[in-house]
Amino acid sequence: MKVDLDLIRKYNVPGPRYTSYPPATHFTDEVDKEALMESIRRNNETQRDLSLYYHLPFCESLCWFCGCTTVITTDHSRSAGYLDLIDREMDLMKEHLNPKRKVVQVHLGGGTPTFLQPDEIRRLGENIRKRFSISGEVEAGAEIDPRRITRDSIEALKEAGFNRASMGVQDHNPEVQKAVHRIQPYEMTKQAIDWLRECDFESLNVDLIYGLPNQTVASFEQTLDDTLKLQPDRLAVFSYAHVPWIKPAQKILQDRMELPSPETKLQLLKLTIEKLTSEGYVYIGMDHFAKENDELRIAQRNKTLQRNFQGYSTRGGVDIYAFGMSSISQSQDAYWQNLKELPEYTASVEAGKLPIHRGYILTPEDHLRRRTIMRLMCDLELDYAHMSELLDLDFVSHYEQELASLADMEADGLIEKSSTGLVVTELGRLLIRNIAMRFDAYQAERKEGRFSKTI
Repeated sequence: MKVDLDLIRKYNVPGPRYTSYPPATHFTDEVDKEALMESIRRNNETQRDLSLYYHLPFCESLCWFCGCTTVITTDHSRSAGYLDLIDREMDLMKEHLNPKRKVVQVHLGGGTPTFLQPDEIRRLGENIRKRFSISGEVEAGAEIDPRRITRDSIEALKEAGFNRASMGVQDHNPEVQKAVHRIQPYEMTKQAIDWLRECDFESLNVDLIYGLPNQTVASFEQTLDDTLKLQPDRLAVFSYAHVPWIKPAQKILQDRMELPSPETKLQLLKLTIEKLTSEGYVYIGMDHFAKENDELRIAQRNKTLQRNFQGYSTRGGVDIYAFGMSSISQSQDAYWQNLKELPEYTASVEAGKLPIHRGYILTPEDHLRRRTIMRLMCDLELDYAHMSELLDLDFVSHYEQELASLADMEADGLIEKSSTGLVVTELGRLLIRNIAMRFDAYQAERKEGRFSKTI
């Protein structure tokens, strides 16, 4: 694939990742809380399936590239009290939930979920099962840090009902690890994966990041080769999101060392796609790869793939109810986010109040655009007749201006258009965020600095 670097410079602008639409920057603490609770009440008149997310924020040390909401501490006694808060928050929300709703997904994110002691992991699993009706085919995943995990922790996750794991690696190269303050020898990663397989986890995802300091095409190719030896079922290979105005620790990277240029980042992405697809992985979308027989790939073929705050997902028609500080919930009509700081979150839960800090209620037009951007990013195409049926309108007429605005992208080889639809090209996949932005009603009014750049 020949890539024009001038073209990449043209499209290398800040833009959302579209894990939600509108993006989380539209959430506001001025949301009408009564209307939000009414939306939650209406949502629970249904028996739609549930996805549960738990934000476990504690980390023993800070990775300088990290964009997550974390609490840095080596005091493991803090997690017990936090789990008490999670229990109380679940009880507060359970009053509003339809007991007939089935949980088909559970995800532990962070932070470092395996900061919890093994008995605390078992306790969390038990307390979830006490409060919710769990499907027999639940996808239950946890994010794992190989640097701070024991076999007992992995056995505890299995006993607590978890069957999937996502492991942060980022880069195997020692110089890159030193630069980002995350020392994680390869043998440590391999040991954790061996334990997961011995405990019969059904699926393993490995996270890598390109665009970190000291990365070169040659060094990242070695990281990819080393990762392929581990044979994960899925890989998430993220572009480093440099947002020091949001995450001040990232200024350390900016001040102390040089980040790869957009051209180098593009070469790293091109290398990743070529190597992983040559090794039997399918490029699912923006940053995800999966084996041909993986559920993600099957969902993409069946056009049932979804995108949410955890990335790509196989489960459509589910609502996310999230617990813990900063966690984000999503229903058919609304988003809501918990208080971001631990003291405020604690005070709210202890006072018997749902710790909702901000949110957003979708407009009718938001619903249309959310589904359009979702299908574009998941299917990598838009079939006009199918979209017209899906949205109950004339798609070409409704999006006349947006479709006309794609003329430059068609000329640049990012998409191929016909009278019946558009298809994203191989080059266009690298710039899928840019294509999606053309269907974003808020893009023109958006401030430049709210997002990371698309390359």
